[in-house]
Amino acid sequence: MKAPVVDAGEYDLVLDPEHLSLTIHESCGHPSELDRALGYEANYAGTSFLTPDTRGTFRYGSQHVNLVANNTEPETLAATGYDDDGVQCQQWDIVRNGMFVGYCTNREVALKIGESRSRGSNRADGWGNIPMVRIANIGLEPGSATIDQLIANVKHGIYIEGHGSYSIDQRRYNFQFGGDVFWLIEDGRRTHMLRDVIYHGITPEFWNSCDGVADRSSRRRYGFITCGKGQPGQSGWMTHAASPARFRKIQVIRGESSS
Repeated sequence: MKAPVVDAGEYDLVLDPEHLSLTIHESCGHPSELDRALGYEANYAGTSFLTPDTRGTFRYGSQHVNLVANNTEPETLAATGYDDDGVQCQQWDIVRNGMFVGYCTNREVALKIGESRSRGSNRADGWGNIPMVRIANIGLEPGSATIDQLIANVKHGIYIEGHGSYSIDQRRYNFQFGGDVFWLIEDGRRTHMLRDVIYHGITPEFWNSCDGVADRSSRRRYGFITCGKGQPGQSGWMTHAASPARFRKIQVIRGESSS
């Protein structure tokens, strides 16, 4: 409660797995839903900057960014065995070495991008609702660093824990995120807490600023059970996993006036 308000400016950020689970969900999960990319959700949930012409050619992030959809991992929310098309759940790449390569699809839309089969992402939230493309269990693949090594290489930055607030546009392109707990990093050490931290950016610029991901020992999984989509609206369930990751030169603003 007595932590100082953050000074607006440019910071390196180290984000914990819980925080990253929301960032992945909003800035990769939703734009990688193929029905959304084709414009099917334009009147409600929005569209996507990851349009079909970007698949295989668009640099979504740095070489450290590998985002994998895995609906086969035990004890995750989208690992249902089969989707509501009767297609077996699978594992596939969304982003590989920073390049956008794959969508979440169902039988209705997979053929529209020349794929011979669905990725098994068609789900409804109950027997009385129509299944639709839903986000898979998408996770950021671990790197080789430790969390201490990520922080040690930050001269002026912030460590962010927890979800907090967020806002993102209809195309999932411009965003701002908050958090629950913020620590100032000075010369490679966490010094004291901050408050009212909000960072903002553009999705591909943000993920291209990633220059390090912690190893598998720091990987954590977080479930989502209220992902809204469709008319009438339905809730979706999925799990997002990550290890802590570092992002360079991110713009930070104050969440409220210091007065």
